[in-house]
Amino acid sequence: MRYLGFILVFLITMGLGISLSMQFGTIPPIGKLLDPNHGFWQNSYSEDMDFEDELDLNNLSKPVKVIYDENLIPHVFAENDKDLYRVQGFITAKHRLWEMEFQTMAAAGRISEIVGPIAIELDRMTRRKGLAFAAENSLQFIQKEHPDTYELLEAYADGVNQYIESLSAGELPIEYKILDYKPEMWSAYKSLLLLKYMADMLVGDRDLEYTNLRNQIGQEMLDKLYPDFPEENDPVIEAERIWDFVPLEIKKPVDKRYPDEDVFVNTLPQPVEGIGSNNWAVSGSKTKSGNPILANDPHLSLNLPSLWYVMQLSTPAQSVKGATLPGALGIISGFNENIAWGVTNATRDTRDWYAIQFKDERREEYLYDEVWVKSTFRVEEIKVKGQSSFLDTVVYTHHGPVVYDKNFRSDRKDVNFSLKWTAHLESNEQKTFLLLNKGKNHGDYIEALNHYTSPAQNFVFASKDGDIAMKVQGRFPLKWEGQGKFLMDGKNPDFEWQGFIPNEHNPSTLNPVRGFVSSANQHPVDPSYPYYTFDHSFEHYRNRRLNDRLKEMNQITSKDMMALQFDNFHLHASEALPVMLGLLDSTDLTQMDEFGTKYLNQLKKWNFNAFPNQEEPTLFQVWWENLYQGIWSKLKTDGIPIVLPNKYQTTKLLLNEPENEIFNNPETPERETARSLLRSSFYEMVEKIKEIEKAEKDYTWANYKKTSILHLVPNFRSFSHTNVYTGGGAGILNATSERHGASWRMIVEMGKGGSAFGIYPGGQSGNPGSKYYDNLIKKWANGEYVDVSIKSEENFSNPLFCTLFKN
Repeated sequence: MRYLGFILVFLITMGLGISLSMQFGTIPPIGKLLDPNHGFWQNSYSEDMDFEDELDLNNLSKPVKVIYDENLIPHVFAENDKDLYRVQGFITAKHRLWEMEFQTMAAAGRISEIVGPIAIELDRMTRRKGLAFAAENSLQFIQKEHPDTYELLEAYADGVNQYIESLSAGELPIEYKILDYKPEMWSAYKSLLLLKYMADMLVGDRDLEYTNLRNQIGQEMLDKLYPDFPEENDPVIEAERIWDFVPLEIKKPVDKRYPDEDVFVNTLPQPVEGIGSNNWAVSGSKTKSGNPILANDPHLSLNLPSLWYVMQLSTPAQSVKGATLPGALGIISGFNENIAWGVTNATRDTRDWYAIQFKDERREEYLYDEVWVKSTFRVEEIKVKGQSSFLDTVVYTHHGPVVYDKNFRSDRKDVNFSLKWTAHLESNEQKTFLLLNKGKNHGDYIEALNHYTSPAQNFVFASKDGDIAMKVQGRFPLKWEGQGKFLMDGKNPDFEWQGFIPNEHNPSTLNPVRGFVSSANQHPVDPSYPYYTFDHSFEHYRNRRLNDRLKEMNQITSKDMMALQFDNFHLHASEALPVMLGLLDSTDLTQMDEFGTKYLNQLKKWNFNAFPNQEEPTLFQVWWENLYQGIWSKLKTDGIPIVLPNKYQTTKLLLNEPENEIFNNPETPERETARSLLRSSFYEMVEKIKEIEKAEKDYTWANYKKTSILHLVPNFRSFSHTNVYTGGGAGILNATSERHGASWRMIVEMGKGGSAFGIYPGGQSGNPGSKYYDNLIKKWANGEYVDVSIKSEENFSNPLFCTLFKN
């Protein structure tokens, strides 16, 4: 009996030991995670309590000093560029290693290696879009044509890798422990992958959806609902701009033979509303100090660790400071002693789709210009955690990879849609930012942008010399009017891009008379621009609000610019709600109860701000969403993807044509008008708000939209912040919606003794156990800033800590 008890205890102990060392589904090996020497306990520290005064770093030519300020912002002081970027790589990896690797693995279509089969379709989509293919093209181009850039990329990678090699198992970021994998070595290729990942994040297309719409409602109605230019076009480049160049000639085909069939495919995800940005610069003629002031706030997904990592990079030649992308060299949005710059998404149509006709099911040849052309094959091996690899063969034509086919997002054997995208081209965006970091004047800014291809961006500029400028930069295809709006015939040469718009013809302005430049993802130009420009997602509200305010303002200070970045005025509501209320007042409201009366009176008294404690924004948003669906849901047909008209055109229809037949649903017995739809959607809003009141006792705007800053792995809820108390919303200058918003706010005043302020929703550390992981969120939510002005080594009276790197 005694031996039986011993055997039983031994078996239980062995079973427990084995269980603790194994991973079950998404549950990590609990034994490793709880190991006091290597597990999550080792990640419970703050960097100011765990640093070294001196560190050895191989391959440095001179010592490099790094001084951290009170927000854990590192200021790197090196004697040359190679040392500078080698230490930048080391420091960035020290605080953001897991984030760097996770994002590049996502860009390479390798998430299945980490989380298992649940990510296979995501990885297939990434690889079929050709992100790794694009990064490979850029790497080969840089190695051949820009060896100076490649040398610096290698130095950065060396710094990252020396940090990785210094890590013990206990020092690994906690995400590696939870997901049970280890970091791999960094490379120049991975830095380029990161930049392609950003290109993919910021580009969209609706060619297939527009194709279906044209076939469904006809070209005339399509043009009415989706005009190329809105009535109130307030473009990035001022409408008064005179185009002082002779445009290249573009051959227009006589017969635009579009494929006419409806497109039954599960189309790729598009950037959601709210992905955008604002930037602007005002000249000294409009500021109190007489110096230009520049502002930038990119609107992206709100994630932890934060997308941006703030640094100062200094050599004897220059000091530059601002927001970096962990994994890329230099400063992306920032300033030096001479110039400042920032970026917003230019939302240009740089992805096109071509229907490919293959000779047979082997797809070894496709028809082009009445000739059979050989295709190429790329076998993508997707390694899957806990399973054998998944193999996906992607066919490439001269247009690009065949994304949609019988094996991916379509059940039809005759579907073969190839993607042509400027991100696939040879390019060196990294050089653009390296040159901007060193720029001294407007000429340097223009030279830097000449290396930039994708994603299309609006680059704002200001200098201590007093110049302000804006340029819409990217490699933009030469297209005839309408080209690329629909699925194109891949065998017809008339649908080929006819080259590219020269960089010097890209829309730009320098020191305009109005005294400011600005962009907010709107149309780049007015109709006088001689090249065809198109995108499905141009902004119509933030840009007009921004320009109206900048026209009014004078004696501007940095604080004024902060207030403008945090502006909560809801321009769409201010234009749409009076129309909605006016039409509602002319309908029968006898069914309205006391709640409806209360909500209606609230809306009538609203000042159109979207502060977190206001209830009116919630009422308007719910009413508008119900109305919008009531108007446009009839266009939806099961299985056929389409894009619905935007809220600007919808508001114009309500205002100008409330009796238009477009409001009527022919499948319902009664004829519907704007008035009847407004009434029914209002009652729907009343019922929904009543439910919210009953369940939550609170329908304030902050409670309704529930802004959340989530960990990059959404399941890691304990590493996230939910229900952040803040205002704003999509289409508002303070574009803080549920999951998107200002990922980095920056204000820079140029001139002698200039100043800079910045903030972002998170913290410098990528470690959830650190107090610097999320210490800036409250300030960000309240519209506050921290001082990010350039500092010299002698400037630090009370640094957080210092580290000297020596060879």
